[in-house]
Amino acid sequence: MIKDKSIFIKNIYYMLSYVYTDLIQKDYKDIDVEVFDNIGDILAVILFKIVSKQVKRGLIKEYKAEEDELSVLTGKINIEKSIKLKANNKNKLYCEFDKLSMDNYLNSIIKTAMYVLVLSKDISSQNKKNLKKLVLLFSNVNTLEVNEIRWNDIKYNRHNANYSGIINICYLILNDLLMTTEDGEYKVAEFLSEKKMCSIYEKFVLSYYQKHYPSLRPRASKIKWNLDNELDKFLPEMKSDITLTSGENILIIDTKYYSQSMQTIELYNSKTIHSNNLYQIFTYVKNKDINKNGKVSGMLLYAKTNEDIIPNSEYIMSGNKIMVRTLDLNKDFKFIAQSLNKIASDLINS
Repeated sequence: MIKDKSIFIKNIYYMLSYVYTDLIQKDYKDIDVEVFDNIGDILAVILFKIVSKQVKRGLIKEYKAEEDELSVLTGKINIEKSIKLKANNKNKLYCEFDKLSMDNYLNSIIKTAMYVLVLSKDISSQNKKNLKKLVLLFSNVNTLEVNEIRWNDIKYNRHNANYSGIINICYLILNDLLMTTEDGEYKVAEFLSEKKMCSIYEKFVLSYYQKHYPSLRPRASKIKWNLDNELDKFLPEMKSDITLTSGENILIIDTKYYSQSMQTIELYNSKTIHSNNLYQIFTYVKNKDINKNGKVSGMLLYAKTNEDIIPNSEYIMSGNKIMVRTLDLNKDFKFIAQSLNKIASDLINS
């Protein structure tokens, strides 16, 4: 069990490495020998790696309003305070000026995330040591109160676009992973929430295909309603998790990460595929197949659970292929890659 758990936890590292592409520019050899005891250590390693890369690129600086007693005029003079200096026989000017500073909101979030990981009793001593060295480079940056960080107010532009992946990792650390205990220490949750893992799983599968199969034009695409009359504004938007295209053949993949991948029909004491999932993928496929030639297929790609019955089926519905597959995230990552590769090769060879 311990081995299985460590493999699963390491796979979260691989998944996050694909989602945040800065980490997949190098091989995984440097972490293959590591055994992660918890997700906190994974995020500590990731944060150390991506912040170290950003330090080499250069940490962003922003102009910050400052004021000081100066011998040389800088910015504009504060007349009232300069007169007081003259009255006290100080041959200086009191100036107000803007100065480039590392002490800005994004750098403060990063320092706060590193700081709370260092304070956590669940993080390994080596990861703490690495982060402590990195924190020293943020000596002129203030930390923030975690519960006061305004995540929704963060905006990115061409100057700070490199920070988006780092800040997302900080969000996982500060918002979804770390809990404050009564004695003020930070404790790492055993796993990320199902909702968060669902999002990571979806982005991982898309990022995997974008990295390894760009010729299939992997994307999360909108699907138009195939209507005979004018589009109704009250119809809901349809958006696939992943769409792969090979020639005329199109595969729409909808990823699903549930604690229970099968629904139970209590009246008959039987298990079935989640009906809403099946209705959804069927609707996507039929509306995407505007030529009605059966070249569009769909797949529900579940993350494997501990259930005895694992969905693995294939159907022809009104001329289109609908598949249900399961990806076992509790295996060595090379087997996960093999499963994803087979999906791509089946589409290419269809």
